[in-house]
Amino acid sequence: MNEERRQIIVREIEHWRRGKLLPDQYCDFLLNLYMDHDRETKRESTHSIAKAVMAVQHASGKHWLLTFGFFTFISFVVLYFNVFHPLLQIGVTAVGVACLLWLGTRLRRRHEAAGLAVTGAGMLLMLGAGLYILQQHELTEWGWKAAMLGFCALFWVIYGIAARIQLLHLCGWLAGIMVYAWLLAKFTSSPDWYESQLYWMPLSILFGWSSWFVHRWSKPSAMVLFAACAIVWFMPELYEMLVWNEPVMLQLQLQLLIKIAAGGGLLFFMRKNWMVWVA
Repeated sequence: MNEERRQIIVREIEHWRRGKLLPDQYCDFLLNLYMDHDRETKRESTHSIAKAVMAVQHASGKHWLLTFGFFTFISFVVLYFNVFHPLLQIGVTAVGVACLLWLGTRLRRRHEAAGLAVTGAGMLLMLGAGLYILQQHELTEWGWKAAMLGFCALFWVIYGIAARIQLLHLCGWLAGIMVYAWLLAKFTSSPDWYESQLYWMPLSILFGWSSWFVHRWSKPSAMVLFAACAIVWFMPELYEMLVWNEPVMLQLQLQLLIKIAAGGGLLFFMRKNWMVWVA
């Protein structure tokens, strides 16, 4: 509703109030319906800023000391992180991740997007700091990095299920799929097309069966597992494209067309089953 029409309606309601055409409680109800929400929001925002300014002005020396002490401690940790013992580095990282996850949980009760952003920052801190620590101590072999990514994947899956964050749950499975692809790339060399299918298709079937198995207890988890099943369904072609030195594009296109047709047919004939898992 535009501003002009809103003002006309408000003036008409005020006229009804003055003329006793409607009871006061009805007029108050109608005014609340057509009040200027943008103006109220600005008023509340201004009030919040004023409260923040008042809080800063009346803050005690203890509050200032705690605030600047906290930022000084954070700066000290960031500047001297490389000097710390490896166990201390791991401990500091774990405490930082735990604080971000705790803060994200608190924020989700009031603002879902802000809470998820803080939780995501904590998960990225876990992965980034872990890889940085490995790089600093010259643990650059692929096995260490794969183990770190696998640990993060397991933690993301568990925390995503426990906190009911489906996106984090899915990211955990995607990270696990990356670790599996990394292992295949290290221990296999230029597999044939049927070998790639054997590497990935049983895993896709396992995800699909898991989606059916857990849907009785958790529909969100079943939905995530079903999405992972659909992703892994097309992983053989992506894996061949990345591993083969000279991929045969016509063959890959033919495989993709067959996979799309087969997947679409399965979804159609089993629609009464899988829609129950994810709906």
